[in-house]
Amino acid sequence: MRRRITIIEGHPDPSDARLNHALADRYAQAAAAAGHEVRRIAVSHMDFPLIRTYDDFYHARAPEAILQAQSAITAAQLLVLLYPLWLGDMPAFFKGFLEQTFREGFAMDTTGGQFPKKLLTGKSARIIVTMGMPAFAYRWYFGAHSLKSLERNILGFCGVSPIRVTLLGGIAEADEARRRRWLDQMATLGAAAR
Repeated sequence: MRRRITIIEGHPDPSDARLNHALADRYAQAAAAAGHEVRRIAVSHMDFPLIRTYDDFYHARAPEAILQAQSAITAAQLLVLLYPLWLGDMPAFFKGFLEQTFREGFAMDTTGGQFPKKLLTGKSARIIVTMGMPAFAYRWYFGAHSLKSLERNILGFCGVSPIRVTLLGGIAEADEARRRRWLDQMATLGAAAR
């Protein structure tokens, strides 16, 4: 079954040397080769202000770059979010992108009362997080708190479900064989649109 996929690369460094970009490339190539429609959002190439006030979030018009990202997200059935773990969380620039993008009127509607209407229902997600520490330490010892927040408080809050997760740990010490396995894993996920 052909699916519409939007890949959101959350690494703030535009350098092609970043593993996150190689993972996104491999996922996209395999998905396209399998007949899926693929759109990409590279947060590192975007220019937008951070949201600083209540009024900015609820009433200000989104910048043009964000409107284009919202269009790509609207078109998608599957969202693939890739980012590195920095200080136990996503990079601040990526968080700023999510705040600008998953805002009132696009991702949720709070005008109807205490419980917001979820405006992104019908979409699923794959979150791919790279990190220096072992993935099991992040998940079990540190409780994966930032990942849980993204799943529950952003994507789930907007109606995205199901949400699948891939954690890639120990990237700093990874040899070429391990990196190839990760790239192969991305190809498998991309071809299956999972």
